[in-house]
Amino acid sequence: MRILHICVLLAAVLCLSCEESRTAIIWTDRSEFALYGEYFNTAQNQYKVSVRYVEFPSTELGKSNSPDIVAASWLKNSSTSVYFRTLDSLFGAKKLSRNIFYPRLFTIGSIDRKQYLLPVSFNIPALIFSRDYGNDLSNQFTVDFEEMKKLSKNYNIMTRGAYTRMGFSPRWNENFLLITSVLHGAAFKEEDPLGWNANALEDSMIFVNNWTNEINSNMQLEDDFFFKYFFEPPEKLIQSGRILFSYMESCELFTLSEEKKRHLDFRWVINQNNIPVTEDSVYIGIPKKAKSQEAARAFIQWFFKVENQRLLLEHSRAYRTNENTFGICGGFSSLTSVTEHIYPLFYPELLGRMPPSENFMLHNMLPGNWMEIKKRVVLPYLSERARSENLNEANTLERRLSDWMRMNR
Repeated sequence: MRILHICVLLAAVLCLSCEESRTAIIWTDRSEFALYGEYFNTAQNQYKVSVRYVEFPSTELGKSNSPDIVAASWLKNSSTSVYFRTLDSLFGAKKLSRNIFYPRLFTIGSIDRKQYLLPVSFNIPALIFSRDYGNDLSNQFTVDFEEMKKLSKNYNIMTRGAYTRMGFSPRWNENFLLITSVLHGAAFKEEDPLGWNANALEDSMIFVNNWTNEINSNMQLEDDFFFKYFFEPPEKLIQSGRILFSYMESCELFTLSEEKKRHLDFRWVINQNNIPVTEDSVYIGIPKKAKSQEAARAFIQWFFKVENQRLLLEHSRAYRTNENTFGICGGFSSLTSVTEHIYPLFYPELLGRMPPSENFMLHNMLPGNWMEIKKRVVLPYLSERARSENLNEANTLERRLSDWMRMNR
């Protein structure tokens, strides 16, 4: 009888181990994966995934038990090949094809010709304006800095020494200042903890200062206009005719209500044929310490099938989650055919409006805590520098970063 009990216990343990090996744990900072995991679990009965929210997955990998899948931003850094296993086994006959991805996004996930990460989604910057002015722009898809300046200056109206209508100012949005610095070659990158091209960064701020003085007269008049009218959201200021342009990233643009979008048009921000992909692109990978690799591979192969992404978009719409999030995981899908052919079915404004991927300008490797550095150091510096006519040697980005690092070791 005792031997029978032991056999039953061993069988139960083996069954539990078998069950655990078929369940993959996903760490992610994207809430959308809860829906994707739920759909995967009901779409087939061979594997399961369990989704857990982790605020900064890339910085947690070396601290505790490893998950089986990580899907998040800022996974590509100097530790990528240390923590993640290669995904090359996912490609081949009757498997995934490398050709289904946007080539430049796909390349970011590779190291020494081995694929460690796969792109999930991305966003690009846009300028929004009233549909009434669509014919005033020279290109149907994009707008560059010089055209923004020209149209903004022509749009400006001053009454009794104060602007009552203003086209645009780069200083209205700190994320636009960041995009401006990137398009000027600031080239932020991971480098103990952050490196950049200081000359290009300063050139971008001089460009912003010149814009203020040449287009909007001076900083004081620009500030007066902002403080007087920007108690309302930019899209309402556009609709009322108070301003011509406002900056918005694609993830924000396509989550506006249909009522708001009905009055708006958009162009992608471009400069010297470069459209910057925002730095928060989402990637997915399998950690080296994953215990349920088979289930992890099964989920990834399922997720990157075109027909399944279409089903996920339909599922999101049916559950009305698409009102709060855009597309796949809050952005354009990394699968070319999904973004170019399926997205317009859900977002008609995109029909024929996606620019060639050759124009995409990809960011460098960034530190895992880039979001904190960006929020606490980079954006405050850009906002303050854009308000100063000259570089303050005592308040450089290097100084700010050093002070922040010292207080946050």
